[in-house]
Amino acid sequence: MRDRHQPPSKTLNPCIRNCCLDQYDVCCGCKRTLQEILDWHSLTNEQKLRLMEELKQRQRRGA
Repeated sequence: MRDRHQPPSKTLNPCIRNCCLDQYDVCCGCKRTLQEILDWHSLTNEQKLRLMEELKQRQRRGA
C-alpha cells in the first residue's frame, strides 16, 4: 500500500523507450541493470530518485 504523503510513483521513470540489454544486462537506453528494472515497482520514491541520480552519472560516464 502506498504512503498517502508520497506522490504517485509512476511519474518517476527513467525509461526512454530505447530498451535493449547489453552483454552485462544493462539497458542501453536508461542504463538500469536488469535487476534494477525488475525492482523498480517496489522502490520507494526516495530510492527511485537516488537511482535516477546514479543513472545520470552512468550516462555521463558512458557506462
